Amino acid sequence: MIEFRQVTKRYDSDHTALAQVNFALNRGELAFLTGHSGAGKSTLLKLIMVMERPSAGEVIVGGQLLNSLPRRQIPYIRRHIGVVFQNHQLLFDRTVFDNVAMPLEVMGASPRDTGRRVRAALDKVGLLSKEKMNPIQLSGGEQQRVGIARAVVNKPPVLLADEPTGNLDPELSADIMNLFTQFSQVGVTVLIATHDIALVNEMQRRTLTLEHGRLIAGGAALVGQPPGGVGGH
Repeated sequence: MIEFRQVTKRYDSDHTALAQVNFALNRGELAFLTGHSGAGKSTLLKLIMVMERPSAGEVIVGGQLLNSLPRRQIPYIRRHIGVVFQNHQLLFDRTVFDNVAMPLEVMGASPRDTGRRVRAALDKVGLLSKEKMNPIQLSGGEQQRVGIARAVVNKPPVLLADEPTGNLDPELSADIMNLFTQFSQVGVTVLIATHDIALVNEMQRRTLTLEHGRLIAGGAALVGQPPGGVGGH
């Protein structure tokens, strides 16, 4: 579902953010992305989201080569990639329901379909009773769950999370990880960037470790997996 083949990303002549990175994640796999600050984690996520293009090598998501993807096709690819941020990036001038509905509005979903999907996503994260509230009224953990509901409301086959538990206590972090595990169990490929080594050790999942732009652990490849098209699960 996600494959990096000899991927290098240089920002200028003296800064190489990623160097010859090789790995592949299967459909339904949940993996962690770790490394020191500046190791290249954010750059790797940006390459998957087509916010950046590789300087060399190939980035493939759902069988689609992203290197030469025409700009007009980038929004289509991004619709199939859910993203969860550490700081939630919620809008406080609209309700919880409206925050979660945003990706569906962009896609042009009908009001009826939007209502059904938003409530299903909020139910999944345990916030159905708070759909009419403003996110500012919620706790940090609840705001993060609203962010997760928004990321999965259109059932993307790929879910990226950038330090999703960075501001949460261990109990809330465990709740969030349980949600990510549930998504992987229904076929979503989940990649979680984190500094929380204790959490990574506790989960005992595959871990991609970056050090100064190089992948030093976790880079096993796909075996016998034919590339599939990008689409819902």
